[in-house]
Amino acid sequence: MSEECRVPDCPRNVDEHPLLIALEPVADALGATLVAPEDMCMGDIALEWDGEIVGGFRQAGLQYALDRLLAMAESDLGVPLDQLPRELKQSVVARLDDQGAFVVRRAVEEVADRMGVSRFTIYNYLNARDSDGGNTS
Repeated sequence: MSEECRVPDCPRNVDEHPLLIALEPVADALGATLVAPEDMCMGDIALEWDGEIVGGFRQAGLQYALDRLLAMAESDLGVPLDQLPRELKQSVVARLDDQGAFVVRRAVEEVADRMGVSRFTIYNYLNARDSDGGNTS
C-alpha cells in the first residue's frame, strides 16, 4: 500500500485483469473505484486472484450516497422521480428506506425535492408503510 493515498479518481489497473473487468459494473453502481495495487490505501479492499493482489476496491464516501441511490432509482425506472405516479413514488420511498437512505441528514428534504412533493408527503409515505407493516401497495 502506498503511504500517500491519492483519493480523487485513482486510475484503474492498466492491466485490465479479468477480475477487475468483472467488478467494474459493480464498482460503478456503488460509486466505488477500482485502483491498481500500488495505489491502494488503508481501507481499500484487496482483490486477490490466484494468491496475487491484482487491484483494490475503494468504497465511495457517504457524502454522495443519497444522490447515488436516487440516480439508481431513476435509472431503474427510466423516468425522473418527479414524473412518477404516487404509487411508484411510494415504492421508491420504501426502497430508499430499506436501503437506509433516511438516516442521512436532510434526506427527507432531498427526496421530497427530487420527487416534486413536500416533506410532509414523504413522512406520510413512511408512516403509511410503517402502519401497513412495510406494505406500500
